Amino acid sequence: MNILYCGDRKMERGLLMSTISLLDNSTEPLNIYVLTLELTMAGKQYKAVSNAFIDFLSEYIHQRREGSTIKKIDVSKFFEKEKPEANLGTRFTPCCMLRLYADEIEEIPDRILYLDTDVLAKKDFSEFYHQNIDNYEFAGVLDYYGKHFFRRKPKILKFDYFNSGVLLLNMTKIRETGLFKKSRMRCISKQMLMPDQSSLNKLAIAKKKCERKYNDQRRDHSDTVFRHFTTTFRFFPKFRQVTVKPWDIDKVHEVLKLHDYDELFENYNSLLSEYQSRKINDNCIKGKGL
Repeated sequence: MNILYCGDRKMERGLLMSTISLLDNSTEPLNIYVLTLELTMAGKQYKAVSNAFIDFLSEYIHQRREGSTIKKIDVSKFFEKEKPEANLGTRFTPCCMLRLYADEIEEIPDRILYLDTDVLAKKDFSEFYHQNIDNYEFAGVLDYYGKHFFRRKPKILKFDYFNSGVLLLNMTKIRETGLFKKSRMRCISKQMLMPDQSSLNKLAIAKKKCERKYNDQRRDHSDTVFRHFTTTFRFFPKFRQVTVKPWDIDKVHEVLKLHDYDELFENYNSLLSEYQSRKINDNCIKGKGL
């Protein structure tokens, strides 16, 4: 199964945890592609996912699943060529847009599952991955909140606004329709809330709606396959915004009252400690000039 993640070095913890969850809930080899960039923009510096981390993760997935691979692809040159000028002064971060360059990369296979790094697999996802999407650009799940507010005319009564955190991509169709290219151009010229997600929803001509369980955004259910730790809203005792990411383990326990992933968290903490110890040892060796 082909998996796509995108982001800079700040996503490494999420990438580690999400990858563990995929291995825990699948039996097939995983071919993981990581799109990253090195960039300084608007006074902010974005560093690429480190080679040391990719090497560590590669070693781990090989131990867990024979035939699995992970590949880092730097898309800095593509981003520099087509900067989302209209959205540079917004809350938007360039990492959100990296997946939109996947059509420019020959190594990206025809079928690939894109995941945000705050998405955890909870059950086997092979049925979702292997579904027929020949006639669609992508398959996904409606956005829990956005479906109510973003609707396209003339289908104003129809829910069709997808959350982009879990998308099964048909790259053959996407290249054929130019969806990603058109989305990049829209991000360059038009300021939007969540520019990449908004562009994909606006410009897609063939998207397949799937069950809620494949991108559960608000809470876990008994049939949850993918849990997406998005920002949610609480109305009692007072209205508030709640943002808890899965690597904020204490908050998952205390705020979300969720313990379903404790075994995953234990494995994650163990691996993270191992990686950090290796980094310290490597730095010490380099410091001694060895």
